[in-house]
Amino acid sequence: MAAADRATIRLDKWLVQARFFKTRALASALVEAGRVRLNGQHVAKPAQPVGEGDMLTFPQGGRIRLIRVVAVGARRGPASEARGLYDDLDTPPAAASPLE
Repeated sequence: MAAADRATIRLDKWLVQARFFKTRALASALVEAGRVRLNGQHVAKPAQPVGEGDMLTFPQGGRIRLIRVVAVGARRGPASEARGLYDDLDTPPAAASPLE
């Protein structure tokens, strides 16, 4: 499929559908603040189109998330459905051992 033929969605909408943010306003504010990178380039417009294969980097909860978009999605569904929209490429923080 050529790049022009692939399905895309607004960046802010995708971030909400994938359940990284509760509201589109929160996602838009992060993008407008220049805190999101799309394929290594800073993005400042929430309407920036994203699609399958794109890489997103953004801060969330004290860590930097590295996400590969797997699907565009059609709605903000349950967490199990949202999890199918992306691959999480960052390693989760190591859990503290209960013996320490």
